[in-house]
Amino acid sequence: MTVKWGIIGPGRIADAVAPDFAHVPGAELVAVASRSAERGADFARRHGVDRVHTGYRAILDDPDVDVLYVATPHPQHRAIALAAIEAGKALMIEKAFTVSSVATREIAAAARNRGVFVMEAMWTRFFPAVVRLRELVAEGAIGEVRSVQADLGVRNRSGADDRFFSPELGGGALFDLGVYVVSFAQMLLGSPGTVAASGALTPSGVDLEESILLGWPDGRSAALQVSLQCAMPGSARVIGTEGWIEVPPRFHHPDRIVVRRHGADPEETVLPATGRGYAHEIEEVTRRVAAGETESPVMPLADTVAVQDVMAAVADRVGMVPEEGPAELR
Repeated sequence: MTVKWGIIGPGRIADAVAPDFAHVPGAELVAVASRSAERGADFARRHGVDRVHTGYRAILDDPDVDVLYVATPHPQHRAIALAAIEAGKALMIEKAFTVSSVATREIAAAARNRGVFVMEAMWTRFFPAVVRLRELVAEGAIGEVRSVQADLGVRNRSGADDRFFSPELGGGALFDLGVYVVSFAQMLLGSPGTVAASGALTPSGVDLEESILLGWPDGRSAALQVSLQCAMPGSARVIGTEGWIEVPPRFHHPDRIVVRRHGADPEETVLPATGRGYAHEIEEVTRRVAAGETESPVMPLADTVAVQDVMAAVADRVGMVPEEGPAELR
């Protein structure tokens, strides 16, 4: 069975993802939708896409599209996702899933009620190196996991008019970088009992950086940092009672991990990604949709909701008020 894909929002991330469809048997990119006919046509030409839809509604009505990859700015995800679910289209929604817990829960409930597949495009969880890390943790290779540390920062020198600094477009460190460190910690430790955070805001009200401390009732913890003004290594460590696992930079798309057990030499495992690394999440969605499944066990909707709850708490702690888009597609 060939699963036919469409892309909504031919921007920077869609440009990076599109070439990896060629690495996934059974997945075919057949359509793109943009509010700009010119941008849509240019994207289609560069990536060999047959059909261009001007406006998002049109691609929802395309009977030859099975799955939509939503790559618009975060605040627009809610309206697009709800309309797509109503139209029966499976979805892979770029992280951050939305900019609020309310919208995330609304989408998850709609997907479950309609029996439509929906998954957050958290590519990190599908990298072979991260898959192996989870296997090692499950096998008890480092004993009981007690803490996670992760950082991710870039020295962004874009102008004040860049999307990263726009509240209306979901700008800020939290939704573009924080989602990675929070999701990584949640993947390994589950949902925290406490969230503490400090950070800095721009004059426009978006966040430049955060330091986040997550706590669990049994004493487990996660120490996380993200920044749009300071370059950081982009590394992660998973610490257990019998050792730790290092995920070298950049941890959110790694090609290797290093296991350090007490009393033993380091064990490095190298597992390169396919293509640019997006092929693994595309393959997951394609396989699940072809099988008639409605969620991914690797990136289930419950995890997306849990991560969004943490990010909402972080936003509250640093004084950021995210601007959620409309609930209806315009």
